[in-house]
Amino acid sequence: MSDSDKGKVIECKAAVAWEANKPLVTETIRVDPPKEGEVRLKVVANALCHTDVYTLSGQDPEGLFPCILGHEAGAIVESVGPGVTSVQPGMYVIPCYTPQCKDAACIFCQSPKTNLCPKIRATQGRGVMPDGTSRFSTLDGKPIYHFMGCSTFAEYTVVAEISCAVVSEKAPLDKVCLFGCGVSTGLGAVLKTCAVEEGASVAVFGLGAVGLAVVQAAKIRKARRIFAVDTNPKKFEMAVQLGATDCLNPNDIPDKPIQQVIVEATTWGVDYSFDATGNVEVMRAALECAHRGWGVSCVIGVAASGKLIQTRPFQLITGRSWKGTAFGGWKSRTDVPDLVDQYMDGKLPIDHYVTHSFEGVSAINDAIHALHEGDCLRAVVSYFKQ
Repeated sequence: MSDSDKGKVIECKAAVAWEANKPLVTETIRVDPPKEGEVRLKVVANALCHTDVYTLSGQDPEGLFPCILGHEAGAIVESVGPGVTSVQPGMYVIPCYTPQCKDAACIFCQSPKTNLCPKIRATQGRGVMPDGTSRFSTLDGKPIYHFMGCSTFAEYTVVAEISCAVVSEKAPLDKVCLFGCGVSTGLGAVLKTCAVEEGASVAVFGLGAVGLAVVQAAKIRKARRIFAVDTNPKKFEMAVQLGATDCLNPNDIPDKPIQQVIVEATTWGVDYSFDATGNVEVMRAALECAHRGWGVSCVIGVAASGKLIQTRPFQLITGRSWKGTAFGGWKSRTDVPDLVDQYMDGKLPIDHYVTHSFEGVSAINDAIHALHEGDCLRAVVSYFKQ
């Protein structure tokens, strides 16, 4: 694309979600140039996340249609709007649904306790850019909503500058795109949110990409015992490769609650437990297998709208604590580049999560189907050659 084209509307392919619980429609859309504080990206590769499928199913209360889903991608900056200083055309970035404005007045960005910058949360939740409008439209001018501030089921997208994590231009975008959501979330739950220490015991419920990243991070932290819990025994082989010491299928132990099994195996429970299922009953089990006196249970999975978690208050009174994590606690623009550098240095392998690969926006429906089949950790769809 020539310099004279940078400020023009781009026509490109996108997989549009026109309505809930229907296949995506691949069509040509219009992507407007970026406005102040915005960046237009050429999306090289996108990994599918269960959150995309959850919203497409119609269960997401914030889901808006028509929209362009997708939020786990690797991209190249195509052009920038007025006032943008932190990125330039040609830079490699990972668009992040959890932004980081870095403003001195932002108590969230300035606090080491959280990564939940609220700068653009209101408009992001309404499916629009910070000025309240969309950069996407059909060829006949009908607006299309954004999704999670990313919308990477399109060859080109527009995001806020504060959502762009700049990464190494040597990084393979069809791999490091995984750091845009699930893998980072699982790693961060252990390494950052809970800061699991050497010698700790850990239980992980749910062995999708997020749960397996928890296992991997627990091994990195030299946990002495790692319980991997899932109803699909096919996932145990990978869990063991990543560091699990005990694999449990609740269906094989129908006469006991799984939390009781873990407590009996450890005398008092595990030091840390993690739910990566989004099932509120599993969240309860995770808490109740945490160690009496100091056990910490971390909720990672997103439950369906309206669901509530519950337990007996005595579980908390006797020293257990419940906490949650979003994007693993990572501050996106600061921490994601470091995760990519660790990957590039061979210290943080993630290639094993990519179990399915596809080419072209039109293949996204096939990738969704693969994700539903149960043996897919991450399906990556490449739009362009890097």
